[in-house]
Amino acid sequence: MARRVEAVDMADRFAEFKELKNIDKTTMISVLEESFRSVLAKMFGSDENFDVIMNPDKGDCEIYQNLEIVPDGEVEDPSKQISLTDAQNDPDDPDPDCEVGEDHTKKIEFAKFGRRAILTLRQTLQSKILDLQKDAIYNKFKDMEGELVTGEVYQVWKREVLLLDDEKNELLLPKDQQIPTDIYRKGDTVRAVVHRVDNTNNNPKVYVSRTSDQFLRRLFELEVPEIHDGLIVISAVARIPGERAKIAVESYDDRIDPVGACVGVKGARIHGIVRELRNENIDVINYTSNPQLLIQRALSPAKISSIRLDEETKHAEVFLNPEEVSLAIGKGGLNIKLADKLTGYDIDVYREAKEDEEEEDIYLDEFNDEIDQWVINKFKEVGLNTARAVLRTDRDELIARTDLEEDTIDEVINVLLSEFN
Repeated sequence: MARRVEAVDMADRFAEFKELKNIDKTTMISVLEESFRSVLAKMFGSDENFDVIMNPDKGDCEIYQNLEIVPDGEVEDPSKQISLTDAQNDPDDPDPDCEVGEDHTKKIEFAKFGRRAILTLRQTLQSKILDLQKDAIYNKFKDMEGELVTGEVYQVWKREVLLLDDEKNELLLPKDQQIPTDIYRKGDTVRAVVHRVDNTNNNPKVYVSRTSDQFLRRLFELEVPEIHDGLIVISAVARIPGERAKIAVESYDDRIDPVGACVGVKGARIHGIVRELRNENIDVINYTSNPQLLIQRALSPAKISSIRLDEETKHAEVFLNPEEVSLAIGKGGLNIKLADKLTGYDIDVYREAKEDEEEEDIYLDEFNDEIDQWVINKFKEVGLNTARAVLRTDRDELIARTDLEEDTIDEVINVLLSEFN
C-alpha cells in the first residue's frame, strides 16, 4: 500500500508542476501518458501491449499489460506472453476460466519497478514539459510582437540588458535597440515593445526595443485615450531615437482636434512620452492625403514658397526663402531627414532666388570630375544642391552641417569659386 501512495504522490506533484507552468489539462494528460509509455518502452522493449489510463481528477495513472495466454512451458517473451497456469492463478487478478489464445490483462503498479524507473519517468516528464514551456513562451511572445511590455532590469551587459517580466520570462534589450542616453541599473523598471522572437534550436529568445517607431505608437496609445479608443489614428511615424520624432495623426470625428488631444492641456499628455523617451523632441502634425500639404507640415517650422513633386519617383523639390532653409533642414539635418521618413518622399531643399539676384547657378553634380561624388552627396544630404547654395553658407556652418574635414570644405569652396571667377 505504501508503494501505491508513492505513485499517487508522484502524480500529484506532477499536477502541481503543471499548474505552475500554465500548461492546459489536455496537453498535460497527453504528456504524462507519453512519458509513462516512453519509460515502459525502455523497460519492456515496446509499449504496444500496454494501456495507459490517466485519471486527472484523482491525480493518478493506471497501467494495464495485455498478455497472450500460451500453454505452460511455451512462454518465449514474458513481456507479451503468460502461461495458462500463471494467468489462472494471477495473485492480483486471477482468471480460472481463461483459455490458451485469449488475452490476460494484468494491472501494473508502476511504483513496484523501483526508484530508478520513477526517476527516469520524472526526468522524461520534466524534459517534455520544458519543451512545452519553451513552445508556450515562443507562441506567446510571437503573438505579442509590436506590443508594449514591462520588465525589471536583472543584469546589464556591454551589448544587451536582461529584463524579467512579471512571470519571470527573460527579455533581451540589445544595445542597438536602446535609446542612446538610456542608463540601466539592476532593479530599474523598463518599458519597451516586443521587437522579434527567435526560436533557434527550440531555445526561444525574446528581443525588445525602445528605438522602434512602434514603441512611440504604443506610448501614445497608452497616454492618449482617443487613440486607444480608435477616435484618433496614427497615420505615420518617423524617429531618430533620443533626438527627435515626428508623428502624423488624424481623426474621423470633426469635433476632435487630433493634435490638441495628443499634446494635452499644457502638454500634459506628451510630456510623459517625452520623459520616457529621454527628452526626445516630438512634433505632432495633422495628417493629410495631399502630399504637398503633408510635406509642408512635415518641414515645419519652415515656411515653404512652392513645391514641385514627382509622384512616380517619390521626389520633391521644395523652394524656400533663404532665411527659411536652415529651419527646413534643422540642426544636423534632423528636420529634413524626419520629413523624408514621415512623408515617404525624397525631399530636396532649394533657396528661392529673389527678383534682384538672378544669378547663374550650377548643380553640384556637374563638378563630379573635380569633387568626389561622396563629398557632393554630403552637401546634398543637408539641402545644399547647387554651387551658390554652398558659397552663400558660412564656412563653419558647412563644417558643422556636413561633418566633413576642414581641408575638404576649403577644397570644395575653392573649386566652386574658381568656376564663377
